[in-house]
Amino acid sequence: MKTFKLSILIFLIGSISFTSCKNKKQPESTKGTTPVVETIQPTKNNPLPSWNDTKSKQRIMYFVDAVTTRGSDYIPPEDRIATFDNDGTLWSEQPTYFQVEFVLYRIKKMAPKHPEWKKNKLMQTAIKHDLKKLREKYGARGLGQLMGIAMSGITTDELNSYVKSWMKNARHPITGKPYSKMTFKPMLELIKYLQENDFKVYIVTGGGIDFMRAWAPEVYGVVPENIIGSYSQLTYKIEKGKPVLIKDAKILIVNDGPEKAKNIHRFIGKKPVIALGNSDGDIQMLEWCSANKYKTLAGFIHHTDNKREWAYDRTSRIGSLNAGLDEAAKNGWLLVDMKKDWKVIHPE
Repeated sequence: MKTFKLSILIFLIGSISFTSCKNKKQPESTKGTTPVVETIQPTKNNPLPSWNDTKSKQRIMYFVDAVTTRGSDYIPPEDRIATFDNDGTLWSEQPTYFQVEFVLYRIKKMAPKHPEWKKNKLMQTAIKHDLKKLREKYGARGLGQLMGIAMSGITTDELNSYVKSWMKNARHPITGKPYSKMTFKPMLELIKYLQENDFKVYIVTGGGIDFMRAWAPEVYGVVPENIIGSYSQLTYKIEKGKPVLIKDAKILIVNDGPEKAKNIHRFIGKKPVIALGNSDGDIQMLEWCSANKYKTLAGFIHHTDNKREWAYDRTSRIGSLNAGLDEAAKNGWLLVDMKKDWKVIHPE
């Protein structure tokens, strides 16, 4: 199985591609060609209205009922831990990871104060948003330089402010939607459903922890301390009489593959009973979940809808689900088929 303990630079540069999706055009749902689905609000009897009544929905609801009802499968509330990946699991990840877009936004925003960048070919490539050239000519080293410039040498509070501003104003390059509207409505319903049944929901992502904590609590309803991601070195300083944390370019942990299981142990201290991801980088998180002494539900979100979103799995540069498909079949893990299982994908 492919090792995922890679540099965050490799992790992100692999996302810069236009050829990994089976459909390279704008998803049809954003062009008004798909039938309008009536918006149904969650109710006690139907907490997942954006899910079709398929085996996936039935399996999820059966599991929640079984572990919250006194009986042989009952799990005490304090042990009801659910962990979710983010990119490709809670929101889309095509045509490139959204954090890469943020990095390029920051570079362009900083450019007027750096006239020396006009003679720097790497910086000009970033400013022009030439993802293809950035990947093919500059690779991981080039993106690493851009990340270091865009996300280090600033305080954690400053980064938080920059990310919030970007999330408010940026738009997806294909759909034209705010990134907050590129989330998956069925998964938003699932998070709320679990929380209402006394599950503690955690986001365990390969994305940057400070990037995620700036916007995810408001969008997903998950508190900042329940967000675990990749993180860099910090420096403590006193500036103008107040303590600040300065972000460094040195990456300490890339929260992908085996690191997800390790960080669940480090920061939660308990194995999850629910774990959902969408790529091979989530396999170890699902394995860790499945090793729990309690009844568990582990699975993948399978991107199968090339009209309303994107269809990709084994050969994709982004969110590759290759070994994961085999592991799901072998272990009996849940495989959510986006095309068949979801009535709608993105919120209105």
